[in-house]
Amino acid sequence: MVVEPRVKDYICTTAHPTGCAQNVKNQIAYVKSKGVVKNDNAPKKVLVIGASTGYGLASRIAVAFGYGADTLGVMFEKESNGRRTATAGFYNTRAFEEEAHAAGLYAKSINGDAFSQEIKDQVIDTIKAELGKVDMVVYSLAAPRRTTADGTKYTSVLKTVGQEYSNKTLVLKDNTVTEAHISAANEDEINATIKVMGGEDWIDWMQALSDAGVLADDVITVAYSYIGPKITFPIYAEGSIGQAKKDLYKSADIINDDDSDIRYASLSIPEAILILSSTSDRNVESAPCLVVLPTSSLLNMQHTFTYGVH
Repeated sequence: MVVEPRVKDYICTTAHPTGCAQNVKNQIAYVKSKGVVKNDNAPKKVLVIGASTGYGLASRIAVAFGYGADTLGVMFEKESNGRRTATAGFYNTRAFEEEAHAAGLYAKSINGDAFSQEIKDQVIDTIKAELGKVDMVVYSLAAPRRTTADGTKYTSVLKTVGQEYSNKTLVLKDNTVTEAHISAANEDEINATIKVMGGEDWIDWMQALSDAGVLADDVITVAYSYIGPKITFPIYAEGSIGQAKKDLYKSADIINDDDSDIRYASLSIPEAILILSSTSDRNVESAPCLVVLPTSSLLNMQHTFTYGVH
């Protein structure tokens, strides 16, 4: 199959296995260049929930090649069917496991819906059989929808809260600049986004792992957030996703209160970022395209002032 880029507005709907593999190798090479950290507090057995792209993939690479940790990853990706390419996350994970195994590291991935009890049970069984206990849990799950235990389906949205928002955007298909408009989310959409992208499932995961006895003493769990530049505040920090992130912060406190042996950290990165993710079925409307224009300008400035390194 010949892989050609297919772009819809701001999303590339195809992924190249060689390109994805090289991206993973580049990240691994960077981590290796910093040397392996060896101390008693370094993570040794790590569960990464949402391990195939973005922060989750970066975290998995960092703990594996920066600390020599064994890693178990959870992802929800699609293989190639011969007509369409696999998702980027599928190729990323395959490349990571190949590099990890070549380095003598344990690396295994479970492909399925991380929100489901079935996948939680499968992960717990795998930890018991192959790792014993984990001393770090990275929760980096980003999803378009979630089905809860009672069968209710929720869909997340990237919208503003209170009023509509307009700004210029870059259309990647033809590199033209146009105006994009984002409508305000209603109360149901905000609550649904909190259900999908908030901290409820993080709590569920930590409770399930604790109940199963697969958490090491003084285990650390980490979740990620994003603030970004002021221009994106209406969409992210103050938008529907921002409301979900506020719930995530509260969930960290709940996890810590429930078990004093669990330490947590919630990381916030206050700068523009580009995350390569699988977005073919993501209900994101047009919000992320508003980030592309200022981010592309930022990257251009970084190239100018840091001699091509960013």
